[in-house]
Amino acid sequence: MSHGTPTESVMMEVPGVGAFVRVLLPVRLTGGYSVTYGIWLGIHPEDLQRTFDVWWEPAYQDLRLEGRLANAVPPFGLFATPVIATVRDVDETPYCAESSDAALSRVLTEEWDHAMVLGSLPGA
Repeated sequence: MSHGTPTESVMMEVPGVGAFVRVLLPVRLTGGYSVTYGIWLGIHPEDLQRTFDVWWEPAYQDLRLEGRLANAVPPFGLFATPVIATVRDVDETPYCAESSDAALSRVLTEEWDHAMVLGSLPGA
């Protein structure tokens, strides 16, 4: 883990499971609202060391990660969906930027009903 706990960490490797990097998934909502999910991106274990090496360096701004979503995203699902994440702001974790998957591509580019999306979140 990059930090003391999984909740604080932005990177981790779980033996027998895989390597993961925290990413952000922004979703535009109706009424001018938005929600940003903090999720795990499963990446190739060889990419984890490269990611760790640049995370706190100027080269971070050029980081590009390819992997699969390691969480389901309510109400869309999307578990194991391929995605490319890039850095928008060097003070934030990478953002999901594009996907070859039609459903995730729509989530990234279209506007969604805010009541439907927010109503699907835990504690809603």
